[in-house]
Amino acid sequence: MSQELVYERGVEDAKQFARILYVAHALTFLFSAGMLSILVLIVNYVKRPDTAGTLVYSHHTWMIRSFWWYAIWFALATVIFFTLGFILIGLPIAWAMWGIAWIWMAYRIIRGFLDLNNNRAMPV
Repeated sequence: MSQELVYERGVEDAKQFARILYVAHALTFLFSAGMLSILVLIVNYVKRPDTAGTLVYSHHTWMIRSFWWYAIWFALATVIFFTLGFILIGLPIAWAMWGIAWIWMAYRIIRGFLDLNNNRAMPV
């Protein structure tokens, strides 16, 4: 068996695993508002070095960055909710931030999944 065939099979396996991680991220955001996504994030960190030099590496980086930006915005909205929630204006601001963060994360997951299926690297 040639080296290229082994390499291609390895890349295809890595792509399939990245697809599974995209689905896992999506499910955690649907059913736990992303709180359980920390488990999937750990897997991203563990598997990313195995994909160095391939387009899959950029997808792991994309998922990692997406999670951390989402976590920052979610935490900021939570702080606003608990500090300004007693004031009428704090509630809609926090809810809007949570909603925007959730929609942004959904966009990142869908875009990443579609780009992976189309063999496109994510911007780094």
